[in-house]
Amino acid sequence: MKFASTRLIAADIQAMVAFYEMVTGQRADWLAPQFAEIITPAATLAIGSAETVAVFSPGSAEPGANRTAILEFMVEDVDAVFDRLKDKVDLVHAPKLLPWGNRSVQFRDPEGTIVSLFTPFTTAAKERFGSR
Repeated sequence: MKFASTRLIAADIQAMVAFYEMVTGQRADWLAPQFAEIITPAATLAIGSAETVAVFSPGSAEPGANRTAILEFMVEDVDAVFDRLKDKVDLVHAPKLLPWGNRSVQFRDPEGTIVSLFTPFTTAAKERFGSR
């Protein structure tokens, strides 16, 4: 089995795709007017419009209803990325060191999902991610 992607369902797919293009610096690949993917070296973020839910099972997913997931992106310098984004995002917390060794900043996407950007900071965290 291969983990392929994480998909978000969006009420406003244009705003969501533009937001994640801004955050990741990657252009989305629009596979259909109601579905786009942002492909990064480690994973794919898929974004589907609310109308795609009916293709699977009506009512099975709801835009803006998530309060359990955090999308995490590892970046080379979390403070530099924070400086670039801080006036453009709904901040949850500014960069800080977390107990497991990552320096992290969190904010919300246009539909409320928390996005975490982090840089491995401690020696143990750097070893976990294969960086020194």
